Amino acid sequence: MEPPIAQKQPKELIQHNDKRIDPYYWMRDRDNPDVLEYLRAENSYTRAVLENTGAMQDTIFHEIVGRIKPTDMTVPYFLNGYYYYTRYEDGKEYPVYCRKKGSPGNEEEVMLDGNAMAEGHDYFMLTGLNVSPDNTMLSYGIDTVSRRKYTLYVKDLETGEVLPDRIPNTTGHAAWGNDNQTLFYTLKNEHTLRPEMVFRHTLGNRPESDEMVFHEKDETYTTVVFNSKSRQYILIGSFSTLSTEYRYLDAGSPAADFQVFQPRQKGLEYFIKHYKGHFYIRTNYHAQNFRFMKTPVHKTRLDNWEEVIPHRDDVLLEDFEIFRNFLAINERREGLTHIRIMGWDTNEDYYLEFNDPAYVAYFSNNPEFDTDVLRYGYTSLTIPTSIYDHHMKTREKHLMKRQEVLGGYCPEDYTSERVFAVAGDGMQIPVSMVYKKGLRKDGTDPMLLVGYGSYGNSYDPFFSPARLSLLDRGFIFAIAHVRGGEEMGRQWYEDGKLLNKKNTFTDFIACARHLVHTHYTSPERLFIMGGSAGGLLIGAVINMEPDLFRGAVAAVPFVDVVTTMLDESIPLTTGEYDEWGDPRKKEHYDHMLSYSPYDNVTRQDYPNLLVTTGLHDSQVQYWEPAKWVAKLRDMKTDDRMLLLWTNMEYGHGGASGRFRRFKETAMEYAFMLNLLDAH
Repeated sequence: MEPPIAQKQPKELIQHNDKRIDPYYWMRDRDNPDVLEYLRAENSYTRAVLENTGAMQDTIFHEIVGRIKPTDMTVPYFLNGYYYYTRYEDGKEYPVYCRKKGSPGNEEEVMLDGNAMAEGHDYFMLTGLNVSPDNTMLSYGIDTVSRRKYTLYVKDLETGEVLPDRIPNTTGHAAWGNDNQTLFYTLKNEHTLRPEMVFRHTLGNRPESDEMVFHEKDETYTTVVFNSKSRQYILIGSFSTLSTEYRYLDAGSPAADFQVFQPRQKGLEYFIKHYKGHFYIRTNYHAQNFRFMKTPVHKTRLDNWEEVIPHRDDVLLEDFEIFRNFLAINERREGLTHIRIMGWDTNEDYYLEFNDPAYVAYFSNNPEFDTDVLRYGYTSLTIPTSIYDHHMKTREKHLMKRQEVLGGYCPEDYTSERVFAVAGDGMQIPVSMVYKKGLRKDGTDPMLLVGYGSYGNSYDPFFSPARLSLLDRGFIFAIAHVRGGEEMGRQWYEDGKLLNKKNTFTDFIACARHLVHTHYTSPERLFIMGGSAGGLLIGAVINMEPDLFRGAVAAVPFVDVVTTMLDESIPLTTGEYDEWGDPRKKEHYDHMLSYSPYDNVTRQDYPNLLVTTGLHDSQVQYWEPAKWVAKLRDMKTDDRMLLLWTNMEYGHGGASGRFRRFKETAMEYAFMLNLLDAH
């Protein structure tokens, strides 16, 4: 079958007296029948090319879902008199949300059954469950389009009635006033989908009459409203890439006005939690890696902040949890996470011990103040996700649940390690990897190298049951912890954004070269993968070093950087000038243009490439990968595979539910294995 050839309709784009010609700009029209016809033609072509992998895809899919326990349940957590948990039923896609009053042994109360609610929908996502202070009402959001536009609902948990108070186009999250009648929610901009307005709603009133209590007019910010852990305050947070600002309101007086905590300042980030008579603050104020401070609840301005934990050059302070007697801190040092426990009124100050070479430890559900037990999660490349209860006073820990992998998984059959590659500027880039024991290390082993490197999001070495389908077929799985994340501290992020963005790509290439040079793999057997901003990474490196890779998978890739960042009508654009740059400024425009994957497609050979997208994607619009594939097909000089798969029902996160999403995973794995003639 011949690949589809997209028609060209040249569009002239001019900025800073620089003229670009975009022949595929027309694909932006979602309602154009020619666009849908082209996407369907690409899907037909992909199905035809991968037809010989159909049996392999089925095998891999059934392997993956066969490792998932069909009937499962989360560890219950206690909140305000109830134990809350979710459970899965055999063969069903969605969780059932439940609670039990007083004791885990008491009668179950089903709050929401996702399976019943999802009937009749191709896509279903439930989010933002929040129970009122008196335990009688439940607010939640539902999206059935995969556009991340949630309709907010309220359910009476005593009668089972869903109230008529239905509010569309929200984030799906809401905060309760302590009167159990007042609800605060965030409305999205209809066009850009930016969360920008907070409203106050009284149960029983028409949403049209709701009062707007805050409007975030700065288009570089988004806003959210939520309850403090103490339930004493309702907080509005405004966030940009580089700055934050909070407003607070006594939850006992929900009709009052919000007060500004600390007015926004360019470059000032702070995150607050309430405890007794103070707000506690994680902030970068004179502290690149953040420090920990506190201030009285009625003296919230910056000049009243008092230091609790100072800044450290070698430790990134990532998160904290407050309890009656203890403070728990989540830190990152030398690329690995650590959990620190400190007593408020004692000299206790210690770290939990973790021994894997590459792992991640994180806070789990800890909604209660009045406890000495910290619940945390732990996982590594070989250890399935595990939930522990750690008694902070006695230092005893109890394994509450470990993700069960059906089929006889044995961690001892696999090896994980961490190595370092040297970038062009001398920086050492960590690489975490896992493989099945018996590695030959003679360059003949296939490898999948993944990365992200944006927004300060660290790509942590977590366990994946799906990944076993590659490991058991001889693959090495490796993560390049490139700059643009925060694995090695805040400077790691700063060195991979804006005018330093190319470090992300050259770091990844340095990791790939190191793994080839040290004989873990070879260019003939090296595959790479990234999604969203990680798809930008993939697009950039295959332009720069196409001969280094056998194949690449780019999932929902952000590849048309300049055109997207010049268009303020596109979701995310205005909020990301501090991440990518503002192309209205010539220096930023020139730098972005120098690496934008779509703009730098050239006449050369490219690796085999599978690109995936979703028609309803709200994060990276479908036309970016569609245009990119069309341009690659027109210009590349090889006869290797170039495939575009558009999910016509879903968005950025792919299919909803427990199992269906693995259909695409199976296709991606089969794409790589087929190129190796493996099974």
